[in-house]
Amino acid sequence: MADRLMLLDTASLYFRAFYGVPDTVRSPDGRPVNAARGLLDMIAKLVTTYEPTHLIACWDDDWRPQWRVDLIPSYKTHRVAAEVEVGPDVEVVPDPLEVQIPVIREELGVLGIPIVGIAAHEADDVIGSLATQATMAVDVVTGDRDLFQLVDDARGVRVIYTGRGMSNLEVLDEAAVVTKYRVFPGQYADFAVLRGDASDGLPGVAGIGEKTAATLLAAHGDLAGIRAAAERGEGMTAGIRAKLQASADYLDVAPTVVEVVRTLDLPDADGRLRAADSAEVAILSAAWNLGSSLDRAVAAIAARV
Repeated sequence: MADRLMLLDTASLYFRAFYGVPDTVRSPDGRPVNAARGLLDMIAKLVTTYEPTHLIACWDDDWRPQWRVDLIPSYKTHRVAAEVEVGPDVEVVPDPLEVQIPVIREELGVLGIPIVGIAAHEADDVIGSLATQATMAVDVVTGDRDLFQLVDDARGVRVIYTGRGMSNLEVLDEAAVVTKYRVFPGQYADFAVLRGDASDGLPGVAGIGEKTAATLLAAHGDLAGIRAAAERGEGMTAGIRAKLQASADYLDVAPTVVEVVRTLDLPDADGRLRAADSAEVAILSAAWNLGSSLDRAVAAIAARV
């Protein structure tokens, strides 16, 4: 059995679980556990379907790092705005979810799934570094399109995309990224810079959408090539050139914000699946009413050990 590492964009999953499982699911003390139970069900499905040998929960120690905000002040601003309606892409953690975070960390511990985060960086950066430094095939589980930049057939790095829900998971290799966006994964970060992304507060280049961004990348290879061509006045219309030049300050800094960090010195976390301790499982299940959700996750992992 070939080794395969699965990296969880943990917050992306537990936010989805929180909004997808009724909050009538409660612990004995009345605390909601819908996110905690939903995450367990997701883990059970992911392990059963994609059969990893190693599993790591990547954590947002800082979901909106100041160094990214310093470069683009609008970065994720809408996710902290009080007037924004709370939803799966809003990082203001509702109180009924906040109280479940310790339960989520505890259940991951009982399952033997290490939690890895690092100061001043997002889970995306942890994922990018682990995926880049891995010596085995990697599946990245996320609802964040920015991580499409990590897809690499030669190294066996895929993205399992949850954006359409857990019952409509998409497995993205290089061909799938090209089919969806007409750019290669290695061009995806530049594509996102040009197009912009409202969910991350990235303005993009005004007047350049997905089609134009893809066309420019096909012609010039990367953002540096596009900007060089614009300076020379070659390979694009005067209108596109003007739009790029008007966004020069943004284009100077946006790549640093959009590109995930791949070089973090992370704590050791082997992540090899192991059977959970039955006594610990029983105690945790009773304490938080995790019931069949915990049982399914335990069984799914045990089947892979």
